[in-house]
Amino acid sequence: MNELLLPLGQVAAIGGAVALGPLIWWRQRSHAATPTGRLRALTLLALFLTFDLIVFGAFTRLTDSGLGCPDWPGCYAAASPVGAHAHIEAAQAAMPTGPVTHGKAWIEMLHRYLASAVGLLIVVMTALSWRLRRQAGEAAPSPWWPTLTLAWVCVQGAFGALTVTMKLFPAIVTLHLLFGLGLMMLLAWQREAYEPRPLALPAALRLAVAAFLVLALLQVALGGWVSTNYAVLACDEFPSCHGGQWWPHLDFGQGFQLWRGLGQRADGGWLGFEALAAIHMAHRLGAAAVFAALLALAWSLRAHAPGWSRALLAAGGWQLASGLSNVVLDWPIVAALAHTAGAAVLLALLTTLFARACRAPS
Repeated sequence: MNELLLPLGQVAAIGGAVALGPLIWWRQRSHAATPTGRLRALTLLALFLTFDLIVFGAFTRLTDSGLGCPDWPGCYAAASPVGAHAHIEAAQAAMPTGPVTHGKAWIEMLHRYLASAVGLLIVVMTALSWRLRRQAGEAAPSPWWPTLTLAWVCVQGAFGALTVTMKLFPAIVTLHLLFGLGLMMLLAWQREAYEPRPLALPAALRLAVAAFLVLALLQVALGGWVSTNYAVLACDEFPSCHGGQWWPHLDFGQGFQLWRGLGQRADGGWLGFEALAAIHMAHRLGAAAVFAALLALAWSLRAHAPGWSRALLAAGGWQLASGLSNVVLDWPIVAALAHTAGAAVLLALLTTLFARACRAPS
């Protein structure tokens, strides 16, 4: 037990040191604000850092650094790669291009430090919410939203641990990504609770926003499945898939077996090219459907919320351009990060739009 608790406490302490700078900045910038205003500012800060964490998590995955430290929460039971120098050196000597190198270990641990810092910000936010409720009573915003967010981030941390201990199991890695995006969406919803800005929309249009949000989440889940199975280049052409074929042989059955190891079938054999191509094509077809739905939603919003219509079109265009560049430019890391960031921005926009529409009178 001490082998787990000691590095966990050390990593949490380093994460606390990382969070100290943002907390000092928040305190200085919001010292003259109302208690609710301070909570709003802290929520926005946590939202921004969660977005950064999502993008840095994608960078960790794209640089194959997810097992840069093959244990959890520390690095070979040390708080940082400095204390694990000898172990990393031995692993790198045995396999120079393997999953464990000094650079990959630092990327992995920096991701954990940033995650710990975000967790600490949410702890502070939850504590302040309950204190405000005790002071102001029912007039204060509900503290249950930040409490839910705190529980959510704990579950997200558990999936982060499983990502390492289960050796990048695709279903776990995809859920880790989705829980990270869900955390960002919770924070976006909370911020609207602290600063209500209702947006009156017809009931049918409000329902359309909700439906498109669900559709976008499903598409992001498909994108996560593509990334965690490294299926981006299974189709390396556009609009055709591979070798000039528009519809090559695809194995959806194997591609969407959810409970299996990385690169493996459920029976333990190696995952075939046809399965990877099926994963890629499912995401590509989903992208066409989502983009068509986005155009329809933006057109419907133009009369009621033209600014939101333009914002959604910009986010959709960004996703289309970054997604295409991943294929035709052989998956450059900048384009892959841009695609992940664009998905996060789109979900944050939709969550904020839906929150404002829900707060408007019918």
